Amino acid sequence: MAIQDKNIRLMQITSFLKSKPKGATFKEIMKHLEELYHKESFTTNLASSQKTFSRDLPLLLEMGIEIKFKRSTMTYQIVNEEFSESSQTIFDNILLLNAYKQTENNADIMIFEKRKSRGLENLNGLLHAIQNRKTISLNYTKHWEGITTKRVVESYALKEFKNRWYLLANEQDGKDFFLKTFGLDRISDFEFNSKIFKKQEVDIDKLFVNSFGIISTLGEIPETIVLSFDYEQGKFIKTLPIHHSQKVLIDNDSEYRIQLTLVPTYDFYQELLTHTGRMKIISPKNVKAKYFELIDSAKN
Repeated sequence: MAIQDKNIRLMQITSFLKSKPKGATFKEIMKHLEELYHKESFTTNLASSQKTFSRDLPLLLEMGIEIKFKRSTMTYQIVNEEFSESSQTIFDNILLLNAYKQTENNADIMIFEKRKSRGLENLNGLLHAIQNRKTISLNYTKHWEGITTKRVVESYALKEFKNRWYLLANEQDGKDFFLKTFGLDRISDFEFNSKIFKKQEVDIDKLFVNSFGIISTLGEIPETIVLSFDYEQGKFIKTLPIHHSQKVLIDNDSEYRIQLTLVPTYDFYQELLTHTGRMKIISPKNVKAKYFELIDSAKN
């Protein structure tokens, strides 16, 4: 079975068991997969043997989904779920790819966003450079300057934000080590160099743990920010959290109030502005003041 088919299978097993809090037997799980094969026209029959299913369980556990077998009822049940964001993203993309395959002859069924950022043509090359510690040369154009400059960089990681991908890299200019962000859609004339660089020990997650977006706030003190949304807007914030630190303070028919712990940056204020009219900033005062300052500047 191809990797994509295996991932679809794992995803469907997870989805089915989520809908069965009391668990399901192996036979019920396989019946569900068999029905999906005929109903959704998968290229491969997802149902298989008990032996293959037994090999699926450790793979799901690696993704944060623990499934236990209850001998008294002969059922399998999800007992712990800590699904990582990366695993969820992979599963989501597989779902989209499979759905696209089913509707590719009917373009009016699935309507994709036409305003997509470019740059993904360099994705595989950049991954190769990161994994093999190869320095790369590229031309980079900043949005606000419009001037293209040649850069030689050491690539460390790729980060996604709002459907755009960014390269985190150290520029070889003789200065201190510092990871900069380069939008993939602004990179051109990308090529490998023969030089291999010595990788610095750096915790990428730590760089952005208190950030919203692509601006690293390492070393800055995060603030506790309390936001209040009306009931309708709260539904969206509940299903698509603003930040990983989001905690629910109030959730009723009139208000959805949350607490965030982060360093407010330009990207964060831009996010707040998208909720204007449906949101109130409860605290702190400095964040509230900056928010209204941006609103006032837009009026002028």
